[in-house]
Amino acid sequence: MVHETRSRTHAAEEGKDAPKRQKEEHKEQEGGKERPSKNKKPAEPEAPTKTKKLKGGESELDGKENSTKEYTDFCKAIREHLSVEDMRKILEANGQDASGSEDAVVPSCEDMMFYGPLEKCPTCGGQLECKGWKYKCTGKYSEWASCIFSSSNPPRKSDPIKVPEEINNDYVNKWLKQQEGKGYPKRDVDEEAHIFSGMMIALSGRMSRSHAYFKEQILNHGGQVNNSVLGVTCVVASPAERDKGGSGGFAEALERGTPVVSENWIVDSIQKKEAQPLAAYDIVSDVVPEGRGLPLDKLDPSEEAIETLAAELKLAGKRSVHKDSKLDKDGGHIFEKDGIIYNCACSVCDLGFCIMQLIMLPEKHLHLFYKKGPIGHDQMAEERVEDFGNRVNDAIKEFARLFEEVTGNEFEPWEREKKFEKKSMKMYPLDMDVGFDVRHGGAALRQLGAAAAHCKLDPAISFLLKQLCGQEIYRYALTEMAQDLPDLPVGMLTDLHLKRGEEVLLEWIRDAEAVPESGPAADALWIEISNKWFTLFPTTRPYIMRGFEQIADNVASGFETIRDINVASHLIGDVFGSTLDDPLSECYKKLGCSINSVPEDSDDYKMIVKYLEKTYEPVKVDDVVYGVSVDRIYAVESSAFPSYEEIKKLPNKVLLWCGTRSSNLLRHLHKGFMPAVCHLPVPGYMFGRAIVCSDAAAEAARYGYTAVDRPEGYLVLAVASLGEEIKEITGTPGAEDVKSLEEKKLGVKGVGRKTTDESEHLTWRDDVKVPCGKLVPSGNEDGPLEYNEFAVYDPKQVSIQFLVGVRYEEQNMEVVPDE
Repeated sequence: MVHETRSRTHAAEEGKDAPKRQKEEHKEQEGGKERPSKNKKPAEPEAPTKTKKLKGGESELDGKENSTKEYTDFCKAIREHLSVEDMRKILEANGQDASGSEDAVVPSCEDMMFYGPLEKCPTCGGQLECKGWKYKCTGKYSEWASCIFSSSNPPRKSDPIKVPEEINNDYVNKWLKQQEGKGYPKRDVDEEAHIFSGMMIALSGRMSRSHAYFKEQILNHGGQVNNSVLGVTCVVASPAERDKGGSGGFAEALERGTPVVSENWIVDSIQKKEAQPLAAYDIVSDVVPEGRGLPLDKLDPSEEAIETLAAELKLAGKRSVHKDSKLDKDGGHIFEKDGIIYNCACSVCDLGFCIMQLIMLPEKHLHLFYKKGPIGHDQMAEERVEDFGNRVNDAIKEFARLFEEVTGNEFEPWEREKKFEKKSMKMYPLDMDVGFDVRHGGAALRQLGAAAAHCKLDPAISFLLKQLCGQEIYRYALTEMAQDLPDLPVGMLTDLHLKRGEEVLLEWIRDAEAVPESGPAADALWIEISNKWFTLFPTTRPYIMRGFEQIADNVASGFETIRDINVASHLIGDVFGSTLDDPLSECYKKLGCSINSVPEDSDDYKMIVKYLEKTYEPVKVDDVVYGVSVDRIYAVESSAFPSYEEIKKLPNKVLLWCGTRSSNLLRHLHKGFMPAVCHLPVPGYMFGRAIVCSDAAAEAARYGYTAVDRPEGYLVLAVASLGEEIKEITGTPGAEDVKSLEEKKLGVKGVGRKTTDESEHLTWRDDVKVPCGKLVPSGNEDGPLEYNEFAVYDPKQVSIQFLVGVRYEEQNMEVVPDE
């Protein structure tokens, strides 16, 4: 899941080396003593006793050394007198985990008998397991997340050790007799001595200090050093070595995909008393062997954006043949039988994705296409096309087998009834809809010129339609959220999949409210939330979310954007891939609204420009300040929201700004504004499921702003009726207060730290108030909102009137003259 960041290569090799490493750790921990024999031995030395008090004149360090020696002697004696099967029975009798290999059972039994039986995990109730010097939980917090609890001082039971009657060993009986009435000693662990425990590390090339020095540091802190790159956790090298081309070990590490980190990883890990993340010290993320390529999450975000923006969408929807199969060029189509479409895409957080398709060619040859690999690293994916000829039943059986292998579920119940049980570490199906992701169906840049030339609409309207029906704004939106995977059609999901996403979001919010801000339970919850979300809506850069602000910015807002992009995908379809003479006009008809350009010399145009200039404050991005200017204005009417004739009859009408991504505009025009998806105690969602607007263009511009290299955007002006009763709120309302507001559908004014000067407000037509005064302090200095926000809970009380096309311009740009 998200919290497991080790490389796939290392994970695989680590699994192979695990038994050997456990043996080495065990020998190191117990002084390199021999393994327990399979048969009991008759020798019966005096049973060691546990010493609790220090003798006179004995230092605390001496006491720890004595305690460690007693434990070592005890382990040696126990191995001589108990077989592995005896140890399993003793563990079972004391409620401990007796499964696993000999390497796991022996240290667990020794630890339990000397230091006491372990309690269940305080986080998930799972079984704790002794792993060298740490105790880790082997349970699952949920089907989406493994428990991450670990401790060097775990909770233990005070009960005496129980030994089954059939294990009648004189030594053990004598030892138990000696312990009667005594408490268990506390296990003292030197954490610094185990910083690199379980790690095999290779040193490469010339370093700032000698190899002998770094080797000593690694060995002194629990690690091991290997002269070969094969099977190691990582390779440590100097950045200067990389600049010189690297040694043989350096090159081999690159070929194997083994992490290569700087010397500072060793230094910082020792200073911080914990092994630091390898990725933070990587020195080869921009160096790869020819033909291998870099995974997207290892690229600089700007480089990733360039790569994904230009990438061809390989899977556009439920009936789309994957481009990598090459069978689309041969006229292949997705096979269907008895109402089932044999095309499935699955993912599980950052562990990978899988595509399975049955593709029928015109000559009635059925093929199985299968692709599986890490998300964002196409070069590491397993891929194959298998020709089944006319053996349809065999192909269907193999497809179903692969689906069950990947997901742990049967295919037909999922496809027919969407019945699915998430299995731990198994993939989850992405419920694709029939249609085309807008990254495929929308107009590509090379198509827009021809489409505009043949468009019969007014040029100003065709200009808007080119933006709303092209691929670009949707690609940019998904790229900004790192959810623009070429292999997964995030823009063509079923309503059921989107509904499931909304339900789990609301469920998480309820769970998060009941969990402490920190601690194991909180850690487990946030890991589960992150894993589940990035499985339902895959990303190239998964991470552990924490707090309501990140849920608002990345989950709630991201969900609304994906939902709106899906509406755009269904609306646009594949009109640009068809033979239509005028695809832009066809999109305009499907949009179902009337859009007209507002003349620059009209009173409405002048009023809107004044309203913008009065209530706008520059946007600052890094050290650059951006102003805004009006490019064009459109008047809008649609059956999806109340007409002006309907809205003008309602009380307390105000013309307000609404900020939105350009990628969300098509849905607003086609279906009207939708309330926020949830309530969160942060700006933007603090009023719950409401349509939120502002009297400050500065607030709307935060959402309408796109990027430095894309300065165009849109702001929306809508007339909102606040109802007969308006409730003013100066702070952050609680969940119960918001619930009451939603039920009563009251109009709400959230008072910002800045407000518009009421002396400059004006009235538009039909008593519609326009709060176009300059921004001044409101007196609510400690409020959570910077600008006033207005919340309306009934969509029938909001009517979009204008789209304002704006351009963001640098205000403090210095022009350097040519010399």
